[in-house]
Amino acid sequence: AHRLRRRRKHAHRAGGEAVTASKPPPLALTPVDSPDEATVRAVESGLDAHTARLGLGDWSQHWIIGRDAGGAVHAGTRFALQFDWLFIQLLWVAEAYRSQGIGSRLLLGAEAAARDKGCRAAWLSTFTFQAPKFYDRHGYREFGRLNDYPLGHAAVWLWKPL
Repeated sequence: AHRLRRRRKHAHRAGGEAVTASKPPPLALTPVDSPDEATVRAVESGLDAHTARLGLGDWSQHWIIGRDAGGAVHAGTRFALQFDWLFIQLLWVAEAYRSQGIGSRLLLGAEAAARDKGCRAAWLSTFTFQAPKFYDRHGYREFGRLNDYPLGHAAVWLWKPL
């Protein structure tokens, strides 16, 4: 029986000398509940560099924040513009500021930023206990659902053309 042999990858040095690439040192994988900012930035930077090498566009985070006159944060949305799509990652309005159109202004602001960058559609995920009707009023339509996540509720994925 013939055995297949894996070919080793080689890096070429100046002068044509081939050197077998070495493996990096082993990693210790550790669960972390609250990583420090430098750790989060290291992971995000690594992912950003990888997607940049693949030519997959800008995955940077964009924010619209709602503050009161004293500077306290009471609302905000975080979104990304990826593959000609808007992805709403977070949208939150403090209880005291709900039903005043602030959530709509945040969503419309993110959609306007996406249109300015040439995005053709938007998507997001939410839960049935959160605000699917809010997004329905803004033209979003369901394209996926995971029932009993959490038990008695569902995770819902929505989209709309821009």
